[in-house]
Amino acid sequence: MGQNLLQALNVRVEGTGEKYLVLAHGFGTDQSAWQRILPYFTPYYRVILYDLACAGSVNPDFFDFHRYTTLDAYVDDLLDILDALAVTRCAYVGHSVSAMIGLLASIRRRDLFSKQILVGASPRFLNDEDYHGGFEEGEIETVFSAMEANYAAWVNGFAPLAVGADVPTAVREFSRTLFNMRPDISLFVCRTVFNSDFRGVLGLVRVPCYIIQTAKDMSVPASVATYMKNHLGGKSTVIMLNTEGHLPHLSAPALLAQSLRRALSQ
Repeated sequence: MGQNLLQALNVRVEGTGEKYLVLAHGFGTDQSAWQRILPYFTPYYRVILYDLACAGSVNPDFFDFHRYTTLDAYVDDLLDILDALAVTRCAYVGHSVSAMIGLLASIRRRDLFSKQILVGASPRFLNDEDYHGGFEEGEIETVFSAMEANYAAWVNGFAPLAVGADVPTAVREFSRTLFNMRPDISLFVCRTVFNSDFRGVLGLVRVPCYIIQTAKDMSVPASVATYMKNHLGGKSTVIMLNTEGHLPHLSAPALLAQSLRRALSQ
């Protein structure tokens, strides 16, 4: 299973350092999203990159609709990758949904992770009585309907909003990886993510966490970073990035790399 999984999810290990660093991408991208971040860390770390099972760069036949109904299957994949590579300790950077995947993995295997760096993370995207996740249920259903009706039109509208900052190259790159996803898989994963609620498990996380949040993110309000800091079970630090958008690794890689290096050095 180990070697097959490494091949199926396009696992790569880059760099010459002694310590391991995992870079895990979010929904709508693949490991190429880290290409502008990677050079900052390969001289100092052995950087592990892989694709989530839902990514367009993975053979869609690998995606099991019965298995990937929750994030637990993605957590299994992450832990199986680290075991197959014989990794016993690593720092982990997770973007968006991969931030939650990393936190869930750290609850299962605390000793495996020295720290978790969470970029654009949210334990719940839907608003609740005493919680502002950023979206009402009706808004989410409208998103799902748009994806079903005309996936290409949805991508063309969603990509610039998600990128936020006026960086056309980032919009093109995000659009490319969204288009690479099979639309039915994309919609299925989107439903899984938006219907998830991980607020109740934040207190079980004991690994030190660094929450990196941009000044304006259409997917994750800044208040979510504060909520996570107040509810995570271990030491947590919020790092605000002076840029906009949900994908700073595409739109402001040098700025994000600086904050990652700061978090990794602490």
